[in-house]
Formats: sequence, C-alpha cells, structure tokens
Amino acid sequence: MLAELFASGRVLDLILIGMALEAVGLVLHHRFTGRGIWPARLLPNLLSGMCLLLAMRVGTAGAWWGWVSLALLGALTCHLTDLRRAWQ
Repeated sequence: MLAELFASGRVLDLILIGMALEAVGLVLHHRFTGRGIWPARLLPNLLSGMCLLLAMRVGTAGAWWGWVSLALLGALTCHLTDLRRAWQ
C-alpha cells in the first residue's frame, strides 16, 4: 500500500494538501492572535515549495512539459519574491 502511494505520486498530493492546510492555519493564527509569522513573509516561501512539488507531481503523471515549466516558473517567481522581502 505504501509502495503504491509513492509509486503513483499520490504522496505528493497528500504533501500539497498538508502544506495548503498549514498555510491556512498559520494565516488564521496570525489573523486572530496577532502572533506568528506575518503572512506576507510566510506565503512566498510556502508557495515556492508547493510549486516545486506541483512540478514534480505533474511531471511524474506524464503531463505536458509546459505544465511542468509553468509550475517551475511559479516556484521561481515566489522564490524571488521571498528573497526580495528577506533583503529589505
């Protein structure tokens, strides 16, 4: 069962869902308590990782190479946004 989860790429779906839930939870925590990481600082980092996982997922599913490229472009954009914020 676990081998099939990894072989099919479904494990990446679970990780992406987990990351999305993490992002929602952290944003809500910050919104309601005022503590935690500022969402504008957190989201580019999380989205960059999610885009990389998405590129891996569509690549392993045998999707058109353009979808992989778009996901990688999204990861680059989010990463550069994160770097810009870190240097300010």
